[in-house]
Amino acid sequence: MHRIRTWSRTRRLLVVLMVIAAAELAFMGVQAYLHPKRTTLVYNPRVIAGQQLAGWCAGGFYARQGDSIVVTSAGHCAPAGTVVNADDGSGPIGVFGPKAFMATCPHPDHECVASDIAAVVLEPSRIPWGHLNEVDMGVGGYRILAAGTKPLTCGDIKVGDLVEIDGRQEFRTGKVLDKGEYLHADDGSYFPCIVAASINAGSGDSGGAVLVNGVPAGATTRELGGKLGFTPLAEGLEALGLVLCTTPDCDLTPPGASPSATP
Repeated sequence: MHRIRTWSRTRRLLVVLMVIAAAELAFMGVQAYLHPKRTTLVYNPRVIAGQQLAGWCAGGFYARQGDSIVVTSAGHCAPAGTVVNADDGSGPIGVFGPKAFMATCPHPDHECVASDIAAVVLEPSRIPWGHLNEVDMGVGGYRILAAGTKPLTCGDIKVGDLVEIDGRQEFRTGKVLDKGEYLHADDGSYFPCIVAASINAGSGDSGGAVLVNGVPAGATTRELGGKLGFTPLAEGLEALGLVLCTTPDCDLTPPGASPSATP
């Protein structure tokens, strides 16, 4: 009888351990589903487009302003001239430029902005030459822009289109819900177009890359009832005189490289 009781206790212990192990595996599976980890490499210098620029704002897309390489962010993130320092203490990333102001303002009591976009002029050491046509969407993977890709305008974006963002290193997807003017008495900014999407948004998402149907479409701008509001990319780039990077070196010659032969 003593042996039988011992075996019975051992068997119960094994069953309990198996239940605990199964529960831990299930919990790990849920965590992996809710908080997936990236499987792609991080370049050095890293691709900031699509990733967090600094703690309070995200990076959008690489663009060219003459011979300078910039990354877009939100115009409301910081005043022009603000130096952005890396969160890891490794020094400056770049300097904010001005907002994408409209040439004429139909609402003089507001700050009229073509799109809530500003250019951050990058420190030379922060430019990932060979990867300037890429957008790092974290667990959503790198998106490589085909040569000649055109940024979307407000008119290009339709209700029901697929939307993707990766602000705060949290990849999210949803659909376009609506679009229209942005004009409110309690907000000093006026945008001729803002797009609402069915994606939860929060502090820190501002300026992040927005893809619509896989195409560069805008910058995260506002939280609209807890959901994403973004302004279109094409209008912002045009107002700032920027050209979207759609080739690995953005049609420039990287420092130290030999210029390509001209036929």
